[in-house]
Amino acid sequence: MAFVVLLACALLADRQNRIVSDQLERADVLAKVNIVRAKLEGNIAGNLRLVQGLVATIITEPDMGQERFAALAANLFQQKSQLRDIAGAPDLIISLIYPMNGNEKALGVDYRKNETQRRAAIQARDQRVLVFAGPVELAQGGLGFIGRIPVFVPKAGGGDRFWGIVSAVVDVDRLYAASGLTDPELNIDVALTGKDALGGGGERFFGGQNVIDGHPVTANVQLPSGSWQISAIPKGGWPAAPKNEWTLRALMLLAGALVVLPIMVAGRLFGERQKNYAELRRLSGRLELALEASGIGVWEHDLATDRMVWDDRVNEIYGKPADGQPRGYDDWVRAIHPEDRARAQRDFDRAAGNKSLYSSQYRLLGPDGAVRHVRARASFFQDIDGAPKLIGAEWDVTSDVLLNETLRRERQLTESKNAELNVAKAQIEYAALHDSLTGLPNRRYLDELLAENTGPNQPTALLHLDLDRFKQINDTLGHAAGDAMLVHASEVIKANAGPGDFVARIGGDEFVVMSHGLDDDELAALADRIIEQMRQPLDYRGHPCRFGVSIGIAANSGVETKQLLVNADLALYRAKGRGRNRYEFFNEELQNEIVRTKQVADEILGGLERNEFVAYYQPQFDARTLEIVGVEALSRWNHPRRGVLAPDAFLKVAEELNVVSLIDRTILEQALENFGRWNQAHLKIPRVSVNVSARRLEDKSLIEGLRKLDIKQGTVSFELVESIFLDENDELVTWNIEHIKELGIDIEIDDFGTGHASIVSLLKLQPRRLKIDRQLVIPITGSSAQRHLVLSIIEIGKSLGIEVIAEGVETMEHARILKELGCDILQGYFFGRPMEASAFKTFARSRKWLAAG
Repeated sequence: MAFVVLLACALLADRQNRIVSDQLERADVLAKVNIVRAKLEGNIAGNLRLVQGLVATIITEPDMGQERFAALAANLFQQKSQLRDIAGAPDLIISLIYPMNGNEKALGVDYRKNETQRRAAIQARDQRVLVFAGPVELAQGGLGFIGRIPVFVPKAGGGDRFWGIVSAVVDVDRLYAASGLTDPELNIDVALTGKDALGGGGERFFGGQNVIDGHPVTANVQLPSGSWQISAIPKGGWPAAPKNEWTLRALMLLAGALVVLPIMVAGRLFGERQKNYAELRRLSGRLELALEASGIGVWEHDLATDRMVWDDRVNEIYGKPADGQPRGYDDWVRAIHPEDRARAQRDFDRAAGNKSLYSSQYRLLGPDGAVRHVRARASFFQDIDGAPKLIGAEWDVTSDVLLNETLRRERQLTESKNAELNVAKAQIEYAALHDSLTGLPNRRYLDELLAENTGPNQPTALLHLDLDRFKQINDTLGHAAGDAMLVHASEVIKANAGPGDFVARIGGDEFVVMSHGLDDDELAALADRIIEQMRQPLDYRGHPCRFGVSIGIAANSGVETKQLLVNADLALYRAKGRGRNRYEFFNEELQNEIVRTKQVADEILGGLERNEFVAYYQPQFDARTLEIVGVEALSRWNHPRRGVLAPDAFLKVAEELNVVSLIDRTILEQALENFGRWNQAHLKIPRVSVNVSARRLEDKSLIEGLRKLDIKQGTVSFELVESIFLDENDELVTWNIEHIKELGIDIEIDDFGTGHASIVSLLKLQPRRLKIDRQLVIPITGSSAQRHLVLSIIEIGKSLGIEVIAEGVETMEHARILKELGCDILQGYFFGRPMEASAFKTFARSRKWLAAG
């Protein structure tokens, strides 16, 4: 038996090993598939967003000709895209096209008569949605994906009419190339199914059938009007066997030998255990004790003689002495409550006559008048001599009956309160849709209203308002004062809004006004009135309170009302960025800024793939000996057109893309590689410092990745920007920092003096070094107050046993003063600017800075 069990375990372990190996391989393929999927979705969405702008212009100029159409479309082809051509089909007949050269055959195509394109065009018109189809054979030749956008223009008397279809053809080969599908370095085979965005159930249009048949990894590519399914397998197919297959089998064989030998010895002792089985027989007596503890009584009724045998528990239930004497049928009947007696006898007689299961419940009336409820169940059987009998059990259910009666009364009470709940329901629904403080509709109400007004042709405008300096009032005068200001602000907004306008409070100090029928000048006048009245001082318990308001305005010129709130929020963001207490319209300039941001984002993603992000190194010097004691690795983007860029040119967009952690990891890996080369060249650089973003500190896999790098203790420092809010209690960040220290990596606080770190956070974090921000260091040559401030920071560091680094050392005077103040390490342009690895190696060997010192 042991051999069978071990064999089964070995087979199970071998199978599990194969499953785990397969899962790891599939996870690796899935990660690569997700990159291709994200590029496909991003490229398709980017192409279609460019065409949306042309559609918006057609709505305002429905009678435009070929020349105007070509001029507008030409602007779109200047953007980075995979567009092949754009066609306009008023009344479903193509009469506008760009570029004209090579696409003359498409002119005059009637979608209603073209069987390959008719269904998608009619679907776009009838459902008023963008339809993305393909790949299809084009009238002008070749294959392409076609995005068809229905165009509805407003009518003079109200409503709208169908103008036609704008079709954007996305080049198949360019889309595949831009998304990495035809990349020769892609080490997976990919197939796409779902022609015409029909998902996994559609036709395969890219890749081989071997991918579909090869148990592929799959993912859905989300399209504007459906999806594709992307399938992938490794080139050459899945591995036939795990790499560690024979190693694992050898270990299992050894483990089996170690297990079987003890089992054989234990088998000899097994016979001794048989002697203990007799002890189990004595346990049967305990069953009787359990029956007694349960409160269930057992009885036997001889149907031929009406003699009954009750155990002690039944005697107790019926109020009889536990004397072991037999009972008769009359003893049972007389104990039953008169009102239940006839029914109980009928139940008993029916079971006895039918020789079936007996089940009944009735009341017992005790000698003292007490009423008890009992339940009885019995089965018919015949003993060895053929005597018919019923053997059953009986137990007291008085507490259950009383509980049921209580529940019935409670149910009646609950039903009587339903009317009150219906009234409360209406009040709750009102409260759910309104702000309790101002009485205005809330964000939920606004969302429902926007969902009802989904048409892009409703003449609607949204004003998104955010109070300026409201937090200061809350912090200084308390929340009661803040509440008073919010009520005042709501009254100002309602007083200036029109009678048909919708006013809502959607956040702490955020409001929205939805207006209909106002042009830009009227909207600007409304915003001016609100801003002017909001800046007037308001007295609160003798305290004059002043606050302002910033406003973002968006009108639905060709966009759905749901998009209005997004556009108004973007305009509000710009208003706050330009000084607050003002208003801004969402316009083409802001839209172009979004497009530019997208372009930078695409370039950053491409730069990461092409390893364009490199480390530059700035040396750090001992303040007394001027020997190099460290080097800081700084991220730079080696842009193919714009040259070497500092983080301020890309960091904001990188944070929005959530790739700062990836850049940090790239710079760390390069720094470790160059650090090793410097040591081999006997440069004797003690350590290298790298910046670590807050997002990377929140990475659950950070420590696991660092362990793989095999970092030597004391050779690497992580610089944490002070604005990470080290005073806040983030369990994952704290855990990661503690394990970073355990790996021998030093912690440094960067930009100290400009963020939020406190003495408490320094005590809790216990960094190895802190770096004084250059904004505090530069003025020390001309300001004694600034020198005292820097001295205070240095003394704080020394009292806590923390080394102090000063950055921004731009003159010899800076170096001299900082040395006198007791600073440990100097860093700045006076000694050395950030430089690439080879230049730093030359610089370190030259030791020219010693002459300058």
